[in-house]
Amino acid sequence: RSVGLRVEAFASAQEFLRRPRPEVPSCLVLDVRLPGLSGLDLQKQMAEGDRDMPIIFITGHGDIPMTVQAMKAGAVEFLTKPFRDQELLDAVHQALARDRHARAQRAEMAALRRRFDTLTPRQRDVLARMVAGLLNKQIAGELGTSEATVKTHRKQVMAKMRAESLADLIRIADQLGLLPPKS
Repeated sequence: RSVGLRVEAFASAQEFLRRPRPEVPSCLVLDVRLPGLSGLDLQKQMAEGDRDMPIIFITGHGDIPMTVQAMKAGAVEFLTKPFRDQELLDAVHQALARDRHARAQRAEMAALRRRFDTLTPRQRDVLARMVAGLLNKQIAGELGTSEATVKTHRKQVMAKMRAESLADLIRIADQLGLLPPKS
């Protein structure tokens, strides 16, 4: 609070889990030892429940295996008591930046999915063949339609997906997981 951050305290992991995820960039400063569910168990449960939030662990009872476990599971920092206030503030700012970035990525993916959802089934067929590298003539042959119709669908796909080039469309398709796996 002394540096202008909004802070919320919870008496237990269960109390924290009952609260909805904040709608603003946030992080969790978490002690390893908690009543009931341990900090490491809470981290695991959050990951399994798709409740992603950057975590900073603090503890007076840490050991190397515990630190490794927390960091492998994605913790931003693992601070052992006593630690300097600045170390915690630096970790919090790093965690908030990470959450801000993750939120921006999720928003971008949601926007791409919404754009993809506006495509008709035929436009999706054309998109799949465009990103596979087929020419208009080849797409028309596979879909049993004319090249002029394919050109119209291509234009609509590019407009709806807001792609400025074929390379841009391929990048978007890759982000959406529409490209076949690379061998």
